[in-house]
Amino acid sequence: MHHATLIAGVPGLGGVDVPAGGELAAAAVAAALVCALLPPGRRWLAWSPLALVAGAVVVAACAIAFPGISPAVSGFVRFFAVAAILQCVVLLVAVSVWERFAAPLPKIFLDVLRWLAFAVALLVVLWEAGIDAGELLTGSALVTAVLGFALKDTLGNVFAGLAIHAEHPFEIGDWIQYDTNPAHIGRVVEINWRATKVLTLDEAYVIIPNGQLAQASIRNFTKPEPWSRRSLFVVTPYEVPPQRVQAIILDAIRGSFGVLEHPAPSVVTNDFKERGVEHWVRLFTTEFGKRDRVDGMARDRIWYALARHGIEIPVATQAIRLTQLPPPAAEPADAAVERRERCLKQIGLLSVLDPAQLRRLAQDTVDRVYAAGEQIIRQGDAGSCMFVVMEGRVEVAAGVERAAPVRVATLEAGDYFGEMSLMTGAPRVATVTALTETRLLEVGKEPFGRVLTAQPALVEQLGAALRERLFERAQAIAGAERSVPEVQDIFRKIRDFFAV
Repeated sequence: MHHATLIAGVPGLGGVDVPAGGELAAAAVAAALVCALLPPGRRWLAWSPLALVAGAVVVAACAIAFPGISPAVSGFVRFFAVAAILQCVVLLVAVSVWERFAAPLPKIFLDVLRWLAFAVALLVVLWEAGIDAGELLTGSALVTAVLGFALKDTLGNVFAGLAIHAEHPFEIGDWIQYDTNPAHIGRVVEINWRATKVLTLDEAYVIIPNGQLAQASIRNFTKPEPWSRRSLFVVTPYEVPPQRVQAIILDAIRGSFGVLEHPAPSVVTNDFKERGVEHWVRLFTTEFGKRDRVDGMARDRIWYALARHGIEIPVATQAIRLTQLPPPAAEPADAAVERRERCLKQIGLLSVLDPAQLRRLAQDTVDRVYAAGEQIIRQGDAGSCMFVVMEGRVEVAAGVERAAPVRVATLEAGDYFGEMSLMTGAPRVATVTALTETRLLEVGKEPFGRVLTAQPALVEQLGAALRERLFERAQAIAGAERSVPEVQDIFRKIRDFFAV
């Protein structure tokens, strides 16, 4: 009798009974509502209930095509339909309603709710069929024990994944260290129900079970603030005062790639080593994914800055005697002076100086080497020297009032800059940055002042040349004519600055 009832069905559904047919129609309507009500960016979540409705339709079609199929077909149709309806309810509540008032639920929560919908649908179908689902699980202690043992790790990973999403120790995009090995640092790219996936700097794809992460001490380099601190260690000789070294290092890393001004970097004396004084450089960066480049470029800046100030980084002292090739001969002093003199002759501003004056000035100038990307002078800073480019290339940028700096020019070998500060002591009017490793000739106030003191008549000639230079600079920055300082005003500034 029961068999006959199942086979009778409803018109158009063959072997599918009336309850299953009604539930199938309800599932189709629910799936359509989900597709219509879900936000456009979240409609992909409707694939599961749609797949269940399609499965129910396929089973029902098989029942129509093959009338002799077992009456259990109705149970399968009912299971697919009920599971689809429950999943539609989950999506409507957890996505359409919940996300209007709170942040979207993590994917792992949605997955768990979907599986719960499957379980509830199965229990409903079994109960309607007169089967006690609890007896299936408790009837065999051996089966229960085997299932529990087999699913132990899986369930542990699932609950650990839920705890990670609930506590938010990290999110997708965060940089974390997932064990005590400093090399095991990666960016979180996915968190699913079983494992968390990270991508290391070596482009290695590491999959870590959530259960393992739940028991580990996790370091998050992106939270609670987006920046993280980097530490560098520099050793300098005992003969150099530590505070002088610290000031040089702080000035050197200003503007270096990835180094933030806020929080500000700092340098402290960390230890006294056999080699010398160890300085601890602490800087902050938001470029944690490029931390190797941040550290490397900061070290480059520090090396060049220390070298410019005549501070050598000491090496470890060894009691070992080695036979070495003779070191390369240093440049003779006369040859260095002649090289600098040739460089100074190319400067139109100094064309008023006679050979003896150029020779005297070349004897007192010094070479400076700057790294690529390092700022040589900064707009608004005080200055009292001029630079001549001997090797490399530099970029000149200047801004007017609060406007963004504009690129004024690119200078190469034979060009010069900073002449206004040299002759008048005025603040720097532009920022000059080395584009490549650059060797400069620095002309300071004292040697230039000795030349002017010996021949005060040069003030008028230098003032006229400087006035023309200022006019060209004003046009380059503003793109239009500007008022140019009077010659007498420049004369007065030069005389006052050098006390001539």
